[in-house]
Amino acid sequence: MIIDNINYPKDLKKLNKNELVELSNEIRELLINKASNYGGHLASNLGTVELTIALHYVFNSPVDKFIFDVSHQSYTHKILTGRKKSWLDEKEYGKVSGFTNPKESEHDIFNIGHTSTSISLACGLAKARDINKTKENIIAVIGDASLDGGEAFEALNYASELNSGLIIVVNDNNMSIPENHGALCNLLTELRNSDGKVKNNYFESLGLDYVFVKNGHDIEYLIEVFEKVKNTKKPVVIHCCTTKGKGYSYAENNKEKYHWTHPFNRETGEFYTATAIPKENYGAIVGKYLMDKIKKDSKVVAVTASVPSYIGFNSERRKEAGSQFVDVGISEQNAVTMCAGIAKNGGKPVFVTGSSFYQRAYDQIQQEMCINKCPATMLVSASGIYGHTSDAHIGLYDMVIFGNIPNLIYLAPTNAEEYIAMLDWSIDQNDYPVAIRIPWNGVNHTDKGVPKEYLYTRYSIEKEGNTVAIIALGSFYQLGERVVKNLKEKYNIDSTLINPRFITGIDEEVLEKLKDNHKLIVTLEDGIVSGGFGSKIAQYYGLSDMKVLNRGFSMDIPTTFTANEMLEKNRLTEEQIIEDIRKIIN
Repeated sequence: MIIDNINYPKDLKKLNKNELVELSNEIRELLINKASNYGGHLASNLGTVELTIALHYVFNSPVDKFIFDVSHQSYTHKILTGRKKSWLDEKEYGKVSGFTNPKESEHDIFNIGHTSTSISLACGLAKARDINKTKENIIAVIGDASLDGGEAFEALNYASELNSGLIIVVNDNNMSIPENHGALCNLLTELRNSDGKVKNNYFESLGLDYVFVKNGHDIEYLIEVFEKVKNTKKPVVIHCCTTKGKGYSYAENNKEKYHWTHPFNRETGEFYTATAIPKENYGAIVGKYLMDKIKKDSKVVAVTASVPSYIGFNSERRKEAGSQFVDVGISEQNAVTMCAGIAKNGGKPVFVTGSSFYQRAYDQIQQEMCINKCPATMLVSASGIYGHTSDAHIGLYDMVIFGNIPNLIYLAPTNAEEYIAMLDWSIDQNDYPVAIRIPWNGVNHTDKGVPKEYLYTRYSIEKEGNTVAIIALGSFYQLGERVVKNLKEKYNIDSTLINPRFITGIDEEVLEKLKDNHKLIVTLEDGIVSGGFGSKIAQYYGLSDMKVLNRGFSMDIPTTFTANEMLEKNRLTEEQIIEDIRKIIN
């Protein structure tokens, strides 16, 4: 195999064009094989194989600098820069991140897990190059979906004024995670359909030179184009048309499904039962609920930023919802502010995106949404330790970031019935913006009644005890149940169990009552412990005799990890929590 002799980019330069084509086939085979056995971003990487080979063939990494946006399409880059073992050897599968990471290689300039940043970063690198009077090429590789983000436009707006060598490679596969939306998508379609020859050229209108590449899988032509723009003194856009999922028919035909995959049978394309999304999941549950709500109430609008699967809105549901479904592309700031506008004018918006992606819209949540008390609903998905398992996508910060914004009610359901009750109340209330943190530890149910109103902070004492009280928030409630059960069965400690439901605010009445016959309060939260939910409880008891043990996660987050590793590292296993409780009360 040709790949056997490719250890670093310099080895590519020894190959002829036919060998480069064969290498692309071998790499594509590695990508499919690893994804089918281990999971990961598949379709986006299959579409950038030739593009990445051509870049490394022409340019001199790491002297010439590549910035991949979002960087989840950088697998071929990693294979070519000394990390191919993580695709060749099953024992090495988990050794590299799913994103570029400077800790792994000097060929990775930034750790990038969020979209629309590459052109800004490239502008900064180019500016520093000019200040330092060096001559390296700076190349940003950005997908058409990432161009939706406001920062991408801000950077394009500046790039022309930079008036210096900058190469922007637009990987246009006509897809986001699901289908693309918006006027920019239409402009790119016009460019594709006209072979780049339209008067209304978005990039040229911003003062950028423009080169069109109709077939982004033609290595020979890509090399020719990159050779021409190498060492350019001006900012230039290379518009490359590629096919997402290229070379694997199931991924080409269902690009959304194979954007990121669980392990699957490569012959049939079906996900293995052990790793497939379970039939009962919160996406499916809320998807059915929202569709019913949309049909009954024309004011309800479901809004997403390219992640409709988080609310179970597959292509059929999106079509069925019609104008009551909005996908703004990967533009969380626009989504939040637009929802504030919808709510202010009498609509009932429900916005969903991942915990990690909400961070990008903090200002809009605090300013437009909460200062103005716009009664919108925000669903926070992929949260906690059971969501994404990399430092670039981790969903552990949202409770610290949003848990202290005035006028925001942030709720943490522990089961499906609470989740739907909170959502139902939030959609129809008119007092405050509400965020709901979707549990990510599997679907749980309760046969007890759940409240229908969540305007005021009220904790629920689920089991009365004494000496020790466990306040177990959201997706850690079931962990709290197990701790309470085993404290009683193994050590005859009859502890209290509390479901707080609220991330924002505290229930002083319940906390004050616990002083009567408790010595220790234990808070369990599926987020960063410093400045998080438990710190509010500790602060409340600060001048009392009550001891408080806060358990959550430290800010020491590895590049990649498993949930079990992180739980043990942060003394969040059932056994460790019980051990710590016994030490304190004894």
